[in-house]
Amino acid sequence: MDGTLLWNTLLTVLLGVVSFFMAAKFKELDRLSILLNRTREEVARDHITRSEFRQDMKELLERFDRLEAKIDNLRGKPHAG
Repeated sequence: MDGTLLWNTLLTVLLGVVSFFMAAKFKELDRLSILLNRTREEVARDHITRSEFRQDMKELLERFDRLEAKIDNLRGKPHAG
């Protein structure tokens, strides 16, 4: 066997092996990218917006005010609000 043929064969096999592993890594990278995008969508879906939070807090504080007024009425104190 001639040295050039051996060298070309070795390089071809090496390039094939490297290409196989690179293709596998790129597939894995694509899979992880898809999973990351899904995770971002789920996180965004599960969180509330600032305006929703403010509205919920406003409702909660109104309920506390009504509860406080009821407690004051039970004690005989007039409610200021």
